[in-house]
Amino acid sequence: MNQKTKTWLSAARLRTLPLSVSGILAGSAMAYRAGYFDRTVFVLALLTTVSFQVLSNFANDYGDGVKGTDNDRRIGPARALQSGLLTAKELKNGIVGMVLLSLLLSFGEKYWSFSLLFIGLAIGSVVAAIKYTVGDKAYGYQGLGDVFVFLFFGLLAVVGSYFLFAKTIETRVFFPATAIGLLSTGVLHLNNMRDRIPDASAGKNTLAVLLGAKKAKYYHTFLILGAMVAMLVFVLIEFESYADWLFMIAFIPMAIHLKTVLKNQVSKNLDPELKKLALSTFLLALLFAVGLVWG
Repeated sequence: MNQKTKTWLSAARLRTLPLSVSGILAGSAMAYRAGYFDRTVFVLALLTTVSFQVLSNFANDYGDGVKGTDNDRRIGPARALQSGLLTAKELKNGIVGMVLLSLLLSFGEKYWSFSLLFIGLAIGSVVAAIKYTVGDKAYGYQGLGDVFVFLFFGLLAVVGSYFLFAKTIETRVFFPATAIGLLSTGVLHLNNMRDRIPDASAGKNTLAVLLGAKKAKYYHTFLILGAMVAMLVFVLIEFESYADWLFMIAFIPMAIHLKTVLKNQVSKNLDPELKKLALSTFLLALLFAVGLVWG
């Protein structure tokens, strides 16, 4: 593998991909339990979600890079534009390529009566991915990143994928959707907690910056515990088999993670927790799916 390929893979931030497919797993599993499932739709949904995530990562790298937010004070891994491994033009071309791929995959919806809806959602997802850090009014710089992550990684991913199979929406689907959305927001918030000081000096007013160190921890606690409660409510309502409780295994690493975050006093020590929370979220979604299918 040559250096340029390694650079593009680094910019794609492959470690974020398990988190991005968590919502699809949860929504698809509920559709399977309800008697709706289509393997082709499942594969297309996974590929579309991954393409949106890579697009978002490229756009984030570009937006923070050209604004100067990614600098030598940044705590996390060096970005492609920041380190000079990719130029702004190359990243722009990468963003355009991922936009085209994302829209192409979105056209895979075979029930054309819903095509306009999914095309609209695809365009909305593309715009949201780009506008997080790109432009003068990037919402990620105004404390709104958490809202959009909750909506797109939680509600749209879970409820949207369920709708792809069932062609209807049921209230119970919103509980796992809320859980995945809160946990995904937790990953973003943890990233912003880590970068709170350099972000503040660069004018990137994330919710972690606006809340301050102490309140940011309280908010993170709400996100993790809120997700746990939402999952428990779903099972209490929809219980069919003891396998339905399998996802609770993921609560163990989440609880350990939360304890670590609450005790943390050094921002850079939060970096390893990002991977732990993202993988814990994926584990929860995977065990939830296995429990529904198996049970």
